[in-house]
Amino acid sequence: MLVCVLLAGITGGCALSFPIMPLASDDMPTGSVKPIADPSPLSPRQTAEDWRRARSALAVALDPVGNGSRAVWDNPATGLSGSFTPAGAPYVKADQVCRAFRAELAGQGDADTLDGVACRVAAEEWVLKSVKPRES
Repeated sequence: MLVCVLLAGITGGCALSFPIMPLASDDMPTGSVKPIADPSPLSPRQTAEDWRRARSALAVALDPVGNGSRAVWDNPATGLSGSFTPAGAPYVKADQVCRAFRAELAGQGDADTLDGVACRVAAEEWVLKSVKPRES
């Protein structure tokens, strides 16, 4: 009897385990990763650096307390350049300051003229609300 108890105690801790197949794939999408956005909401020709430079010029051109004159930008690395000109006075819409503008893009053997509207809340960055090719 003592042998049975000792044998049961010694072998009782031994067990075999087998891996269980997962019920779901390891690469299940969760929606926590943002999709890659275009480098520029203004034009697919612009790189992220072009847009960074253009966005600074846009802020100068659309400044509600500015003089309303044209602001230019360029990027010698890509050969793109452009300008923004306000196309009217600032106005308030949905608690945001908005302003229409004309954008001109040039470089890489092409030129575009666009009409758009940008808005911002308080001192935040301007956000493009609409951009479309200028109708002749």
